[in-house]
Amino acid sequence: MNTVAIGALTLDSAKVLNDVELAYERHGDEKAPVVLVCHALTGDQYAVGTKDNPGWWAGLIGPGKPVDTDVFQVITFNVLGGCHGSTGPLSINPETGTPYRGEFPTLTIRDMVRAEHHALKKLGIHHLAGVIGGSLGGMKTLEWGKLYPGFVDAILPLAVTPHYSDYGVAFNHIGILAIENDGAFNGGNYEDSALLKGFEVARMAGMVTYRSGNMFNQRFGRTNDGDEFNVQSYLNYQGKKLADRFDANSYVLLLKAMNTHDIQDAVLDIPVFSLSFTHDLLYPSELMVPWLEKQRAASWQIVETDFGHDGFLVEFEKWGGFIERKLKSLLVPELTR
Repeated sequence: MNTVAIGALTLDSAKVLNDVELAYERHGDEKAPVVLVCHALTGDQYAVGTKDNPGWWAGLIGPGKPVDTDVFQVITFNVLGGCHGSTGPLSINPETGTPYRGEFPTLTIRDMVRAEHHALKKLGIHHLAGVIGGSLGGMKTLEWGKLYPGFVDAILPLAVTPHYSDYGVAFNHIGILAIENDGAFNGGNYEDSALLKGFEVARMAGMVTYRSGNMFNQRFGRTNDGDEFNVQSYLNYQGKKLADRFDANSYVLLLKAMNTHDIQDAVLDIPVFSLSFTHDLLYPSELMVPWLEKQRAASWQIVETDFGHDGFLVEFEKWGGFIERKLKSLLVPELTR
């Protein structure tokens, strides 16, 4: 695992995290223009992965693909507060010598972006051609455009809105309460995330929002195995699967950070190339497009899909060309102005 140490980081809360590290994945020629990729809520730094273990965007990033590693260098960080190598609740608090667990300080999306800005400079990278990400990663992408317009040429936010919708906050609230009200949660000092039934329920609630009703109805069609509907078995499986691989404290921390996302009054000084997806319950295009229309330089598409919010993780043939064209236009900067 590759990690970069960035030292102390002062958070929006005014609290200071010491000995901060971020885990990362890096592909492409290190002399090439850099594209930063930002992962979603339960993602990780392995956007590309390996041949045997392809990453969550392996279909989008690589030689000859829309995010072309023959042309660009691509870096993905595990988000600050995550649980795949970056400083988060599972990390050792240098002040106590024990894991932070429930004592990890609250974060904002801005905190995450500032951490990555420091990390890039530690890696010797002082400029980005572009930043791209969806969902929570899209929130970070938007904040990159607001916080560091001189550091990046353009941003490509996907499946996101300038502020998190009340509908999204509502489902985050359900998920947070399900976890925190689980008796075994113990204020964040639980024995094992996999033992938290509340965590499984939180994941189930989230899964219902990620795809459209049409997708659920077409996939399951009220089929059952005699004891329960197949859609129930599917949600049970997804809840257990996440609880086995992710940390509940990180999940709660990141949900709360997502709730803080709000740049709706910002007018950015760099181009914005954006994609929204039909049937996205959490980040509807009707919240994104009016904001895009106020920007100095923006172009966008609305992708037709039954996958809803999960559209940014699949069907690359529908929208990968948009990403490829916009990224390659950054090689001739005047075309983006």
